Amino acid sequence: MNKLMNWLTNSFAPGCQKVFANPWIDSVASTMKKVLPFILTGSLISFYNVFRSYLTFLPDLSIVFNFTFGLLAVYIVFLVTHEAMVKLGHGQYKIYASLTAVGLLLLFSNATIDNEMFMVENVRIGASGIMLGLITGLLTALVFHLYAKLNLMKNNDSITDFVTEWINNIIPITITFIVGMLIRDVLHFDLYNALVWIFSPLQWGAQTLPGFILICLVPAVFYSLGISSWVFNAVTTPIFLVAIAENIAAVAGGGAAVNIATSETVFTAALITMGGVGATLPLNVMMLRSKCKKLNVMGKICIAPSIFNINEPLMFGAPVVFNPMLMLPMWINTILGSAIVWLAMHFSLLNIPSKMIQVGQIPAPFSSVMITQDWRAIPLYVVLFAIYFTVWLPFFKVYEKECIMEEANEAAENEEYETSSDAAGIAEA
Repeated sequence: MNKLMNWLTNSFAPGCQKVFANPWIDSVASTMKKVLPFILTGSLISFYNVFRSYLTFLPDLSIVFNFTFGLLAVYIVFLVTHEAMVKLGHGQYKIYASLTAVGLLLLFSNATIDNEMFMVENVRIGASGIMLGLITGLLTALVFHLYAKLNLMKNNDSITDFVTEWINNIIPITITFIVGMLIRDVLHFDLYNALVWIFSPLQWGAQTLPGFILICLVPAVFYSLGISSWVFNAVTTPIFLVAIAENIAAVAGGGAAVNIATSETVFTAALITMGGVGATLPLNVMMLRSKCKKLNVMGKICIAPSIFNINEPLMFGAPVVFNPMLMLPMWINTILGSAIVWLAMHFSLLNIPSKMIQVGQIPAPFSSVMITQDWRAIPLYVVLFAIYFTVWLPFFKVYEKECIMEEANEAAENEEYETSSDAAGIAEA
């Protein structure tokens, strides 16, 4: 254990920090932190809807969800462009570049405009369009970055400053939309569908052990980079729906369910996604007992949603997202959890789901027993929790130590500032 923790502290963490210091990567990381309030708002409504499904007299707050989480790609494309401009040293372009990126996203979202109506494909501007938003924002930032490096319009006495500023914005704005027009209307290249196609190999062999691990791992890896697993719905939903339909038909005909890769197995049973994608419930439990004030407070805030397998607050609040010390155990647990569940079902140690219940917010192990109709889900839940906890522990301890040191340094700096302020006040007196 000590060797592992020393390697994590002295080799793994510093190496990852160098990678994440790249301005382009840092821009994405910073964006995912800044968009957190919108994600948390959507998560809060999702949590609220769990109770509303039973207490039907509660008001419908879906409008809040639709205009926060439902517009996530719009917020992200603005923020990632803004952050890229700042971190690349082009702060003068941050607003115009960000607004340009929003327009480019709408163009890539097949927006149509006539005299009476503006229409856009909603799936491309919500959580499913996060990847599209990030790429669109970075593409816009690249255009502005390259133009800024050319430094064509220098300030001089013959042209007023505001005219120079206009020209320096008009040119990259025009270039950006021309590039977008060439991509969409001339080349007829659909960037959103291309992104879906890139991940289409997940459909191949989904019911095999390697395929099942892959279909669970890839979304978890991207989620640890701040990209919601909703992005993969276009790829995974057809797989899951066909598989569960075949299971239902087989059982209705007196046969046995054979398809393991279903939404019910991955999400509803909450064995692989214990506490949310990445099996973060044990991490939340550790945070409740942390000596670090920040982690302890976040643990208390996040535990209720975690019980209902909603982990956006934890992912972005701990944070796990773009935190190499917590990203790695998340990936490991996803691999282990999906492999163990697949093997347990494959060798008839746990029933394969044969009911369509696609609600991932039911606490486990209740959901585990309900969806499998098998009491053996309870001991499996206990075993998996212990495995997840063991994997999280060394990584969490190293990260907790870093956080405690940061808090100590901040406290020392504040104390020094207060002392110097008091001394200055006495001197003035």
